[in-house]
Amino acid sequence: MSLSQGKILTYEKINPQIKQVEYAVRGELAIRAEQIKTEIEKFGKGRFPFENVVNCNIGNPQQLSQPPITFFRQVASLVEYPDLLLTENKEKVKALFPEDAIERARTLLKYVGSVGAYSHSQGISYIRQDVAKFIEERDGFPSDPEVIFLTQGASSGVQTIIQTIIGHPNVGIMIPIPQYPLYTATLSLYNAKPVPYYLIEEEDWGLDINELSSSIRKARADGTDVRALVIINPGNPTGQCLSEENMKEIIDFCHNERVILLADEVYQTNIYEPSTRPFHSFKKVLSSMGEIYKNFELFSFHSVSKGMIGECGRRGGYFECTGIDLKVVSQIYKIASVSLCPNVQGQIMVDLMVRPPRLGDPSYELYNKEYTSIFESLRRRSRKLANLFNQLEGVTCNDAQGSLYLFPKISLPQKLIAAAREGNKQPDEFYCLAMLNATGVCVVPGSGFGQKDGIWHFRSTFLPPEELFDDFCMRIRKFHQAILEKYRN
Repeated sequence: MSLSQGKILTYEKINPQIKQVEYAVRGELAIRAEQIKTEIEKFGKGRFPFENVVNCNIGNPQQLSQPPITFFRQVASLVEYPDLLLTENKEKVKALFPEDAIERARTLLKYVGSVGAYSHSQGISYIRQDVAKFIEERDGFPSDPEVIFLTQGASSGVQTIIQTIIGHPNVGIMIPIPQYPLYTATLSLYNAKPVPYYLIEEEDWGLDINELSSSIRKARADGTDVRALVIINPGNPTGQCLSEENMKEIIDFCHNERVILLADEVYQTNIYEPSTRPFHSFKKVLSSMGEIYKNFELFSFHSVSKGMIGECGRRGGYFECTGIDLKVVSQIYKIASVSLCPNVQGQIMVDLMVRPPRLGDPSYELYNKEYTSIFESLRRRSRKLANLFNQLEGVTCNDAQGSLYLFPKISLPQKLIAAAREGNKQPDEFYCLAMLNATGVCVVPGSGFGQKDGIWHFRSTFLPPEELFDDFCMRIRKFHQAILEKYRN
């Protein structure tokens, strides 16, 4: 046989749905950012007009120096190396670890066994019971651990549920615009139809029920089998937090239109205006609305990656099924079984998230100090960055009510837009690439999230360390002034 026949697997032969997948937060800008980092490491800092790359393209807190919660890491360490808990090491360990961390590790090991072993495919039963208790305490309504699934972060849970819902290629899932690219990427991968509805930027990225109604009517008139509605609350990339009244309207909409509600609630502790716009879970609001909604179908998602925890790399999360047919739940379990189990350290972090130290515990004072410090710093940084954006010529930015992002709107000169088109790029992508090359600040163009035609945005986290924030803001200010002068009409 000839050796010159070429590759068996070529781009032309791969699954065509994979070619349709786009994921902006890890796209061209992120790749370029890594190239710049490599060049700085290889050739030194003099190669660029900045000393380091600041990754504001993704909500990855610990990459940008957010410290881990001490108690969580202590327990994880003990569970990872259980020989530390042997009797002969007792005194040494007591000198290094607080008693509640030691006891928590012992309890987890009792139910987990070795972290190197597969667990139950749905997740460790003991941890699912703790998740159910957390939900009950948060919402004031019962939760069943048998319909809770532990997952590899919230993303894998979202993908599993969307995959389950898509019965044929004409199924549609309603998604917000702007949206987190996980949803469009997943719909592309599983060959389903996105049904967009637009958030209202002028009303703090609010959601108008009339927009939902218009969107679903149009999709169904076109023959789309609309089965579910995605709500990201607090919002990504837009940072809004829904009012309870608005949530009730959304539940009514789903009930009347017979669509399943997918509630992405991974930013539920990132709430920066708790007195005026507190977080309410959809499970809580639904449960308060009476018997008529007893068969309402809801999937709720949460994660250890966000909040004040920021343990993205551990890939821990869960979803809860509310009102879902038990035959469907059994099929979801079958799909979970194909992957054997979610990673065990991620499951342990979920347990720590839902059952942190309580008042009176030896670790509570330090835990509360660390948690509060991170929260207050995030709130200060969100306001400082929003203020910066609003001071820039041609830029407007809503404050972040929640999550980890700002999504400013930018007015771009026609010459810049023309230059972008010549380079076969979207104007906001062109702007963001120029920002990265000039400042080392990596953000994500709004075109990666969806936006109205002729309007441009970018998404930035406010995660850079507070002591470096002034330098970070100065870089953006200087760049923006320079690029406007270069392309001014």
